[in-house]
Amino acid sequence: MHLLPVDERLLQNALELARSAVGLASPNPTVGCVLARGETVTGQGAHVYDRFDHAEIVALKQAAALGHSVSGATAYVTLEPCSHHGRTGPCADALVAARIARCVVATVDPNPKVRGEGIAKLRAAGVEVMVLEPSHVLAREARQLNDAFAQTILHHRPFVTLKAALSVDGKIAPPAAGRKSKEPHWLTGPAARADVQMLRHANDAILTGIGTVLADDPSLTDRTGLPRRRPLLRVVLDADLRIPLDSKLVTSAANDLLVICHPFAPEGRERQLRERGVEVERHNGESERPGLPQTLETLAERKINSLLLEAGSQVNANFLLWELVDKAVLYYSESELGLKAVPFADGGPSPFVLQERLTQTTHTTFPHGNSEDIRITGYIHNPWAGI
Repeated sequence: MHLLPVDERLLQNALELARSAVGLASPNPTVGCVLARGETVTGQGAHVYDRFDHAEIVALKQAAALGHSVSGATAYVTLEPCSHHGRTGPCADALVAARIARCVVATVDPNPKVRGEGIAKLRAAGVEVMVLEPSHVLAREARQLNDAFAQTILHHRPFVTLKAALSVDGKIAPPAAGRKSKEPHWLTGPAARADVQMLRHANDAILTGIGTVLADDPSLTDRTGLPRRRPLLRVVLDADLRIPLDSKLVTSAANDLLVICHPFAPEGRERQLRERGVEVERHNGESERPGLPQTLETLAERKINSLLLEAGSQVNANFLLWELVDKAVLYYSESELGLKAVPFADGGPSPFVLQERLTQTTHTTFPHGNSEDIRITGYIHNPWAGI
């Protein structure tokens, strides 16, 4: 079966619909669907968790509301139509009942319990099904949209993305002696920083360490202005509960701040934080630091599928040494900080060594005054490997 230009265009439209629902579908997958007769779209939609209907059902309902028949139409879906009963009925059955003729699928369902069953149902009913090869650019885009869903289904922990802003010599901040307290040092320009906000929007949670809180006093909020189903959960690793009560994180807490500490952290401090709307959890860990695997287990229990690391040298190193980072997004500015500056990962790999491990690497540039910032993105662990 050959993918026609109209098929590529309409499947790209389905991907754009899925992207429009980023932040609204988790913990379910992000899915878009377009129904078309030839080049004429009859219905389209994306999955939004709180509205229950999967993308295919949204598209079918829109077509019905507009008085369009979908008999003989083609369905373009970014993820294999489901075959099982969950919060809703099987989408494969609904498409068969609507008497579609073809279905173009960007990628299979990563869930091994149901993978291929939706496609098999469609084919058994006489529907012509085309599934893109994983190497196809649209298949890669569809999979990237659901890296976190695949990670959670297959590996039972959140998909972890490490983000870092770096100098050209691979440092993340000037030496402490050359910085003002509680004042962030911006390496990259506004365009790259706006891109970071889109990263935050695409994740369920963001994590940093107490060192970054004390040095920068960050807010760690999603400032895109785009809608999201649930607040970005802000997580701080703080063994001894040193987080200041007047910090931006604590003073803005609204059921969206989780501080993870050591079992022997002061109970009085915990009470003060809880009185301010901060959640506190005590975890055992190595070297008096909260344990990272237990932290990820805690987040998985909260149905957090994706976690963004925006942390300092020590947290970066610990996550990398524990092999808990799945993807890296590295922003390089053209500034140089020197040998005494704060390293990317203290005791861990340099960013340049890390880059050598990355697969499916992409490079993007952002304007920054008279120079430019460069974003390097790639995978350490691909949750779709082997599918």
